[in-house]
Amino acid sequence: MGSSAISKGAAVPTPEYAINIKGLTKKYKPQGKAPGKLALDNVDLAIPRGSLFGLLGPNGAGKSTMINIMAGLVLKTTGSVEIWGTDIDEHPRNAKASIGIVPQELNIDPFFTPEELMNIHAGMYGVRKKDRRTEEILKSVGLWDKRDAYARTLSGGMRRRMLIGKAMVHNPPILVLDEPTAGVDIELRQQLWENVVELNKRGTTILLTTHYLEEAEELCDEIAIINHGTVVAHDDKKKLLGRLDAKTLKLSVREDLSEAPEALAKFKPSLKKESDGLTYITISYKPSEVTAGDIITATTGANLSIVDVSTEETDLEDIFLQLTSQAAA
Repeated sequence: MGSSAISKGAAVPTPEYAINIKGLTKKYKPQGKAPGKLALDNVDLAIPRGSLFGLLGPNGAGKSTMINIMAGLVLKTTGSVEIWGTDIDEHPRNAKASIGIVPQELNIDPFFTPEELMNIHAGMYGVRKKDRRTEEILKSVGLWDKRDAYARTLSGGMRRRMLIGKAMVHNPPILVLDEPTAGVDIELRQQLWENVVELNKRGTTILLTTHYLEEAEELCDEIAIINHGTVVAHDDKKKLLGRLDAKTLKLSVREDLSEAPEALAKFKPSLKKESDGLTYITISYKPSEVTAGDIITATTGANLSIVDVSTEETDLEDIFLQLTSQAAA
């Protein structure tokens, strides 16, 4: 991605990490009778350049506080934050020029058109008229045909896309999306993600916060989970999904069973008789202790006729629930 209009002087070398956070702590002071709050507790987080990175956590976990510190809207208590190799304290203007943030709130002036809003926002970043990419960006977010419509007439999904367009006007190498599909219907959500994936393919680093775990699982290549202001997990998505030692095996057999045969009892199966005349056996097991082959061998050894076998793998929701419940304990 090109450098922003705000950047001055020698170009910053391309960094290994788009965002590099070390020891980040934020303590909110007591307000009246309300006690102080530790929103972020010594957070370390390195987000690789070019990644589509998911930051997950329940409400109040510290995600928005972290993003607001990056944006310069909240002052940190201790620690350091580098954005595209630039420390936010030493060179705040250049750090801000390297990041575009799409907030949760639909904060768009209703009395301007998308084209006007794009040009106004570009002007705020010092982008010269000849360097503005208004048409290109509005086309990329599917709003070029609405360029002359007042923002108040746009649907919620269109306004979301407008926010993404505004965040891109200064050509930042990093785009932060804070719950971008909250309240958006399935079709528009899919369109938004197509735009995001395309931006990432072009080289933009994407930092995504979302409550839709299936989206993070489908889109992100690296994921961190934050809870109570602490990063409780951070890994490559595939490695993260492999951390939970649990799988489920489902078998259907021809025999009419009221209880599990002795050979299967040790696996603590659940049995269910269906209208198709088959008995369905469900067994949850730990791959570190038992293999699916062991269970199938025991089933055939009990003289059961297996009709079908299926397995359920760990998904991101399982990991999320396990890690956040551990942190809460």
